[in-house]
Amino acid sequence: MIRLVTDNLNIHKEKSFYETFSEDEAKQILDKIEFHFTPKHASWLNAAEIEINVMDIECTDRRIGDMETLTHEVGAWTKRRNEQKKKIKWKFTRENADEKISKYYVE
Repeated sequence: MIRLVTDNLNIHKEKSFYETFSEDEAKQILDKIEFHFTPKHASWLNAAEIEINVMDIECTDRRIGDMETLTHEVGAWTKRRNEQKKKIKWKFTRENADEKISKYYVE
């Protein structure tokens, strides 16, 4: 099963598969996909990318030979991270954004 995490854009829905492929092909593909849609109003992508990067650094930064070991390692890492109540410390402020993009403003 492929777990597909995506935003709510209309092209990321099952209907698009039926518009692109024949009915049989679309069904065959969709039988292998489990959709997980992200919240409509949130900075979820940055949080997800940060968390995946931390997981890679702390847990999956090596070859893991089988799914059972991977599942165990990621589960243990997740449990430890949750017990430690780890949070993302946002460092990029509105002021940082204004400074960074100010070169694109015309006065």
